[in-house]
Amino acid sequence: MGTDERRTAVVTGAGRGIGAAVAARLHEAGHRVALLDVDAPSAAARARELDAAAETAAAFEVDVRDPEAVRAVAAEVRQRFGAPDILVNNAARTQSRSVWDIEPAEWDDVLTTNLRGVFLLTREFALRMRERGWGRVVNLASLAGQQGGLVAGAHYASSKAGILVLTKVFAKELAPSGVTVNAVAPAATRTPVMDELDPEQLRAAEAAIPVGRFGRAEEVADLVAYLCGEATGYITGATFDINGGLFMR
Repeated sequence: MGTDERRTAVVTGAGRGIGAAVAARLHEAGHRVALLDVDAPSAAARARELDAAAETAAAFEVDVRDPEAVRAVAAEVRQRFGAPDILVNNAARTQSRSVWDIEPAEWDDVLTTNLRGVFLLTREFALRMRERGWGRVVNLASLAGQQGGLVAGAHYASSKAGILVLTKVFAKELAPSGVTVNAVAPAATRTPVMDELDPEQLRAAEAAIPVGRFGRAEEVADLVAYLCGEATGYITGATFDINGGLFMR
């Protein structure tokens, strides 16, 4: 990619797991990358791995639940790298719990983080993409949002189902202006979050996957990067499955 083609990408939840892999893949593609995360040290460490000089990768602390914080970080990113052309909404909270044991406060926090975060970030960045006539938004959904979760809780699954609908809403709004909005729906992917989940549940989930293993964050990142590319202007409002054959349609 030449310098004249370099774009600015924002990745939320970029401190670890899928978000970190996506940030690395987009940086490898030649883009400037803003790594957003509520965990500032993790995001900063990832950014240094990509570019120690912080010229093409930088970390920004933000709580995606907070509208004022989102507006503030958007201004910081624009000042540092210019208006973003690519947004990857990945930040999410995962909590494994029976639907009977979820407290209302936990329900609200998961929905606010996972779903309202997508709403706030997309509105903040996509309007300027529309003004410039080009943009790519990719939302990380989940198999849990399509079928309910074997491991993740009902609040997580509900938030991811909401993302699938919100993806279509924004896609319809932005399609005439050259901005595409798509969702990627992984099944269980090997990330640090899995270390916090019940081992027995994880073994059962892995055994149910036809290819016989969990996904890798880098595999998801490759798909996301493709959807962020120059050649995908005719793809919008779609959900792309990456689940090892667990959900075929």
